Amino acid sequence: MNFLFISPNFPKIYSHFVKGLKNNGATVLGIGDTPYFDTVQELRDNITEYYYVSSLADKGALENAVRYFEQKYGHIDFLESNNEFWLMQDAELREKFHIDTGFYPADMEKIKYKSKMKEYFEKAGCKTARYILVSTLENSLKFAAEVGYPLFVKPDNGVGAAHSYKISNEEELRNFHNSNLETTYIMEEYIDGDLMSFDGICDIDGNVVVCFNEHFLTPIAEVVNNQLDIYYYASTSMPDDFRELGKRVVKSFGISKRCFHIEFFKLKKAKKGLGKKGDIIGLEVNMRSPGGDTPDLLALALNANYYQIYADVICFNESRVKIPEKQYIAISVANRDREYVHSHDEIMAKYGEHIKIEGTYPKEIAQAMGKHFYFATFDDVDSALQFKDYVLETL
Repeated sequence: MNFLFISPNFPKIYSHFVKGLKNNGATVLGIGDTPYFDTVQELRDNITEYYYVSSLADKGALENAVRYFEQKYGHIDFLESNNEFWLMQDAELREKFHIDTGFYPADMEKIKYKSKMKEYFEKAGCKTARYILVSTLENSLKFAAEVGYPLFVKPDNGVGAAHSYKISNEEELRNFHNSNLETTYIMEEYIDGDLMSFDGICDIDGNVVVCFNEHFLTPIAEVVNNQLDIYYYASTSMPDDFRELGKRVVKSFGISKRCFHIEFFKLKKAKKGLGKKGDIIGLEVNMRSPGGDTPDLLALALNANYYQIYADVICFNESRVKIPEKQYIAISVANRDREYVHSHDEIMAKYGEHIKIEGTYPKEIAQAMGKHFYFATFDDVDSALQFKDYVLETL
């Protein structure tokens, strides 16, 4: 099997996917924008051949790289980046080189446009927030009168939480319309809910092979816009009805042999026209692993090799990884450039046996994910949150 990995060098942990695929006998080829000898050793040890390009946005250079690999190794069986930013480009390359094991451009609307996603959530029996695509001020005022303030606006086709805003009154709505709207925005009724996600890997028929429930204790848009401390935790444990809903949503989107990260809100209180307290509301889908180093967090929660499970699904359409009975609450806590009560040394002294990974995020994702991070495992949520409180206690 020839597996072509676009950007296997970023994030650095994606070298674990490469190692898993090589373990299964795949020929793993890579195209990246980091010079070969600047990539991590694990990537260099496991990739069959790496093709450097100065920019992954240079479509001509990427096409030349794929042609080179095809001439040397034969037809490419899989092409993936597992990176939200490159999903459309992945689809274009698949179509051009007749790689039929993933999305083509015609499939991309439902996974790139938040307005288009709603249809597939609803097909799976999952409610979504009422919305309009932003056009005129008059239409926005009419929508506000229908659903009430606050509202939430974000790019209909966007990556992450950048350029997302809560609008609390008519003055803010008018100010939003007076700003330079260079892209199409979706405007939704504001959801007062707990953000959580259904993450995992599915097989060729869209059957979930492994799944996780992530809980985000502060909305990501607020974290990014207000530069708040970020913390979230993952677990393989979740209510049965949420697990089944997540599986239906995966099936509804028609995905095959890939990672997924699907976001939901759980209503904190009843909202007229939407649902009662505790109802699950579909938010958006990301057809790749969760961002940053979060796949490492999932592996800690599972107490098993998440990356090898992905490689097994790609190569064998099943997981051959033995899953231990003992699993964990795995929490990520990241601080920023501000003063905290407890130093790194104090944190390690008190929680060293629980902290499994710690480090500094690269600048490309630090605004969203924080600066110095700690991944730790606990047997229960309360202990995990006590750890969070200790790390983030400010002066």
